[in-house]
Amino acid sequence: MSHYYRLVVSCPDRVGIVARVSGFIASQGGSITEANQHSDLATGRFFMRYEILADSVALDAEALRRAFAPIAAEFSMDWALTDTARRPRVVLMVSKASHCLVDLLYRWTARELDCDIPCVISNHDDMRALVEWHGIPYHHVPVEADDKSAAFAKVESLIESAEADTIVLARYMQILPPGLCERHAGRVINIHHSFLPSFAGAKPYHQAYERGVKLIGATCHYVTQELDAGPIIEQDIHRVSHCHTADDLVRFGRDVEKSVLARGLRWHLQDRVLIHGNKTVVFA
Repeated sequence: MSHYYRLVVSCPDRVGIVARVSGFIASQGGSITEANQHSDLATGRFFMRYEILADSVALDAEALRRAFAPIAAEFSMDWALTDTARRPRVVLMVSKASHCLVDLLYRWTARELDCDIPCVISNHDDMRALVEWHGIPYHHVPVEADDKSAAFAKVESLIESAEADTIVLARYMQILPPGLCERHAGRVINIHHSFLPSFAGAKPYHQAYERGVKLIGATCHYVTQELDAGPIIEQDIHRVSHCHTADDLVRFGRDVEKSVLARGLRWHLQDRVLIHGNKTVVFA
């Protein structure tokens, strides 16, 4: 695989940003292999993502960051420059439903997801054999209803030990505490069925079947302290009809959930998602 630097920028919109950044990269001999820009006219915010062929630049990533810093200050940029030579570390969390976990592990082994998975954390022991077959450590951390704080202290310790860049809730059916959400803001990804809040609680697809819905779907989003209300990364739907059973809806829903989660995670790992308040700009 080619080696890239990825430059991601968010700043107040003004004339000359693209020229200034592109000129800087050219002055370093950099070859831009992909360029994305978006101006939010409602908020006056500008977003940019560049992929730069690393071998075309004489500087290493840290030196390039230092050289770019004065431009970032000049334009009041929120920015990051990542080096694809360093693979991001993704911790997966799961409960009993296996479809999202199985799909992500397959995509990881097939090299569709460019990351390392240092461990899987679960509040049940059901997925241990599957995860350990892939050579990944499995941590069973039961969550007791009368003392969740002790469990989540252990979870956070495992996340820190794994040096996680990203945490994926692959149908992890516990609500993360506010402190954990805040400390890892913009780095925790969740998947849920798009019926929320209409069909909250147990068996949402069966509730949808009883209501006679014509569309089912799923939403991949960042986790915030407000339950299932964080910035949306990706969504998709599947049309259903009166011919389909409740079991059909469950099956369709699982398919949508795992594909939406995989796309959302892949775009996040590729630095294609920029958070803008409670929305996102996705250069997919």
